[in-house]
Amino acid sequence: MTAKIMEKIKQYEDIIIHRHVRPDPDAYGSQNGLATIIKNSFPDKRVYVVGEEEQWLSFMGKMDNIPDHVYNNALVVVCDTANRERVSDQRFQYGKELIKIDHHPNVDPYGDLQWVETEASSTSEMIYQLFKEHEKGGLVMTEESASLLYSGIVGDTGRFLFPSTTEKTFQYASELVSYPFDRTIIYEEMYKTSLNIAKLKGYILQNVVISTAGVSHVKLTKEILEEYQVTPSETSSVVGVLGDIEGIKVWVIFVEEEDTIRVRLRSKGPIINELAAQYEGGGHPLASGAKIHDWATVPQLLKDLESICAQE
Repeated sequence: MTAKIMEKIKQYEDIIIHRHVRPDPDAYGSQNGLATIIKNSFPDKRVYVVGEEEQWLSFMGKMDNIPDHVYNNALVVVCDTANRERVSDQRFQYGKELIKIDHHPNVDPYGDLQWVETEASSTSEMIYQLFKEHEKGGLVMTEESASLLYSGIVGDTGRFLFPSTTEKTFQYASELVSYPFDRTIIYEEMYKTSLNIAKLKGYILQNVVISTAGVSHVKLTKEILEEYQVTPSETSSVVGVLGDIEGIKVWVIFVEEEDTIRVRLRSKGPIINELAAQYEGGGHPLASGAKIHDWATVPQLLKDLESICAQE
């Protein structure tokens, strides 16, 4: 599959790279990492990265603003996005050909070419694999590209602590750090915490509800978010705060947005992505997202989680 992807990259002069909405380091890392590799390997090609800007990830790159007509004869690559609805900038479907590169379960097999590796720790790891397999064919890895891919791997593995981290992940990381980028800056940028977020973490720890089965949850209403001056997108940085508490098997943080309630699900063992799919979501077996449309749905979702934990 990587050979087929390389054929398409060589064939097109215009290449547009997308990733998912509400991006994380792996989304930015795989998208911008692939873009910089192509740019440095094929200087004559026009390569664009698109999607909404995420301020806290601005150190990893800036998005391009391009008119619709650029898509007419372009190759579009979507990184780190399981389903079409979550692609940032829905113009991705206007390109001449479409490639999907992802490590989530392939619940929505879109694209003319699909490279999906659920065993990979991250899509950034897959982009580095693409480079390794075709380095002799002319692909160029720079300090910038290595920094981006390393950042994506670090982000999606929780600094190499998550079960998705494999021997290959460590091997690739060790090769990437041989490039002379500053890892200290990456960690500082990725894990710096504002005072508002720190206070919100305190609220979560004080208000978490834990059942006897090990299901825990916290509700972050609009009023709470306003009180702590935190936006719904910024709550992505507080999801892991409950992960170290003894007795918790799965945890969910409900985040009230403008017209929906975001459901951030995490697990220490029980498989949760199938449940997330029942609530308009999906993701990894131990890390998923979903959404509900009113607070009245919360008891049923928690009951479903209780059933999953009871089967463990």
